[in-house]
Amino acid sequence: MRLTERCLTRSWLFLPLLLTLLASGGVGRAQDTAAEEAANRRAVLARLPDDAAKRVFGQETSPAQGPAQPIGGYSKGCLAGGVPLPADGADWEVMRPSRNRAWGHPSLIAFIEGLAAAARAQAGWPGLLVGDMGQPRGGPMLTGHASHQIGLDADIWLRPMPDRRFGPAERDEVSSTNVVAANGDDVDPSVWTPQHRKLLETAARNPNVARIFVNPAIKRALCREAGADRDWLRIIRPWWGHNYHFHVRLRCPPGAAECQNQALPPPGDGCGADLAWWFTPEGRHPEPGPPPRPVLMSQMPAGCASVADQR
Repeated sequence: MRLTERCLTRSWLFLPLLLTLLASGGVGRAQDTAAEEAANRRAVLARLPDDAAKRVFGQETSPAQGPAQPIGGYSKGCLAGGVPLPADGADWEVMRPSRNRAWGHPSLIAFIEGLAAAARAQAGWPGLLVGDMGQPRGGPMLTGHASHQIGLDADIWLRPMPDRRFGPAERDEVSSTNVVAANGDDVDPSVWTPQHRKLLETAARNPNVARIFVNPAIKRALCREAGADRDWLRIIRPWWGHNYHFHVRLRCPPGAAECQNQALPPPGDGCGADLAWWFTPEGRHPEPGPPPRPVLMSQMPAGCASVADQR
């Protein structure tokens, strides 16, 4: 199959997920304030059936007790034994705390703590502003994400931690930084820095990372700036949005029998025809489809029923 054909085939494979994101506003809601998020949740709840999985998991406020276990896949699953990332660490702050989405598998917590320290030491990045991770019991969210369901995904803002701590109210209101130029062709040179590249490279070189999703313009900049040692670029995948944050996805941890890994990224650095497709009219302006039907609890992995029912 020619590269151009492979790019088009890939776009259709991603179409169901894209339609879900477009219908939910998932590609543009990461920066919503607390008031905007609350209004969006009310609107979604008003039209969901009682047995919709996102209604059940999206309103859980506490974790399911027991051993930590990611169940199912990144976009259709749940999390037993989830643990929270502390709101403040030496090198990080949790943003949008009112969403209650700073939960994850212990391997995700350890990754963020390690990345925060490594980014300061290796990339000159003063600290991480951590966006959405997962819900207390994982599962589909009422707003904003199709994945982030099994405690192995996290959004990291493309804005460095400032030299003072944000207060709780500020964390629900301040915005990250858009690093992409207005025309979408490249990064904004007035915002993008070598430290952004080094931060992403540091994350991508971690052996537990399966993928990192960034805006296509960011991938283009990384391809240009990477130099001769380019193996880590395979992990960096272009995706719609992701101009204010990057999305880290970890591999299933050892012993997680019910966790479904995603297929490995295609070989190579991903800087050729595959990347060029994202700047075509088809890649830039995909046709939105009808809103997808909500996933029902009966359609979730079998282990998620007990996770949701635990009291």
